[in-house]
Amino acid sequence: MGKKRPPVGIESFEKLRAGDFYYVDKTGMIRELLQNWGEVNLFTRPRRFGKSLNMSMLRAFFEIGTDARLFDGLEISKETSLCEQFMGEFPVISITLKQVQGITFEEAKAQMWTALSREAGRLSFLQDSEKLDEVNRAQFVGLRTKSGSLEDGLLVLSELLCKHYGKKVIILIDEYDVPLQKAEANGYYREMTELLSQMFGYGMKSNDNMFFAVVTGCLRVTKESIFTGFNNPKVHTIVDDQYDEWFGFTDAEVRAMLDYYGLSEYYDTTKLWYDGYRFGTVQVYCPWDVVNWCEQLRRSRNHTPQNFWANTSSNDMVLRFVEMADETTRADLELLSEGKSIAKDLRMELTYAELDRDIENLWSVLFTTGYLTYRGQNEDGLYLLSIPNREIHNLFDRQIRDWFYTRIEDGLQPLFQAFDEHNIGEIEACINACMMESVSFMDGGNTDEMKETFYHGLLLGMLRGRRGWLVKSNREAGNGRADIILIDRLRQCGHIVEVKYARTCSSLENRAREGLRQIGEARYDEYFSGLGISAIYCYGIAFCQKKCKVAGMTA
Repeated sequence: MGKKRPPVGIESFEKLRAGDFYYVDKTGMIRELLQNWGEVNLFTRPRRFGKSLNMSMLRAFFEIGTDARLFDGLEISKETSLCEQFMGEFPVISITLKQVQGITFEEAKAQMWTALSREAGRLSFLQDSEKLDEVNRAQFVGLRTKSGSLEDGLLVLSELLCKHYGKKVIILIDEYDVPLQKAEANGYYREMTELLSQMFGYGMKSNDNMFFAVVTGCLRVTKESIFTGFNNPKVHTIVDDQYDEWFGFTDAEVRAMLDYYGLSEYYDTTKLWYDGYRFGTVQVYCPWDVVNWCEQLRRSRNHTPQNFWANTSSNDMVLRFVEMADETTRADLELLSEGKSIAKDLRMELTYAELDRDIENLWSVLFTTGYLTYRGQNEDGLYLLSIPNREIHNLFDRQIRDWFYTRIEDGLQPLFQAFDEHNIGEIEACINACMMESVSFMDGGNTDEMKETFYHGLLLGMLRGRRGWLVKSNREAGNGRADIILIDRLRQCGHIVEVKYARTCSSLENRAREGLRQIGEARYDEYFSGLGISAIYCYGIAFCQKKCKVAGMTA
């Protein structure tokens, strides 16, 4: 008998169980949900952590007419009394809002109608139900044809189901906050908030036809907007202990999956790249990554880990903060990239409309969307945030930092232009201006060598902000190693920079000229031989505290 296939992209529990797919058993969530019953239950988790599959699992378990064999051998099947009492005993309304992404409110409302109408179509037997009267049937036709009331659509559908079966309804809403995210980005947030507030209010607030509801999303939106008036909805965020193991794969589950496919030798690599998230008290892997990684190892000769999650996740919310970034933000990002933690006061309740009112909200967004995880809290109750794994670390190094440096690049245009024009005085003025804004003279370390390395790195970071320049550090050239080599293909010229540290500001000029002499004596210009470079410019740049001096010449 062959191995079951990794369930790449499978979000239907029935398809996964009926087909030949590997399943990581999360049915224990059903037991916990019933034992900790709440009228409205909201789960917030990042994208690609199994929310949609779990919602499909709930529908398959509770819905009247379910195939009980789908749960054979699974954890929930051991709970015989729960299965007898609840399995296949409820009408279910199951709607996903992940496709409601209109550019205008009219488009989004039409997409919302499509989601509701599609679910009504799945329940088309209601149109011929003898338990419904003509008014009820007309209401149902209105839902099917999108001619009724969208605002009370959930309520109407639950009333019809309850009347048909004589049983209360379970309502499942997946990715409830996608319409809000798109609405805020496209300028119709107020209209979408009002629409969802009415839909959820009618459908899940004081709805006598509802047994309970489960709602999932990425971000917890404050009760004062969408969930106004709800009677104590149970909210389960990333930091809560309850339900912490039901989204994401635990270490034991990943070990078992690798062992099943004969891939145990890749455990350390899998852990390094895709583990590191913490939900409540449990360390978890990103399921999307692990499933795709197993499929790649089985089907491809390429056994190099890939950025599976990073290549599919929307970055819209992160990009919003680029224009708000300041030097403190950049410094925090640098610490994260170095593998360190930063302490932040996270807001677990936000509205999309208030996200960019404060740059500090960035950390809450990065945390809730899966770019960061937490390692606990400090004595002040601040969350210790860090990058979870190698995949996200690569994303930070390659993408997020690039977004912020793109913003910084605009502020460095005068410096780049000064290099283009070989304007020594302007180069010096621009570097000094940057130093005054962003550098503490205590940042350089304790020794002369450490301080020189610090200023070298600072200048290197500035120059690498120019797109189209090839910037190399500590490259062998002539009779030594040049600090910085810069190739400008567009202008067919090269730049050589030698960085020096000056102990006193009065020695800045001498140290700068010393750097310039070193370039000539070591013949660093030979690096450009055969590269088709028409002009070579040389700079000795000396630093002391927040000041620099530039000496220059043409080779």
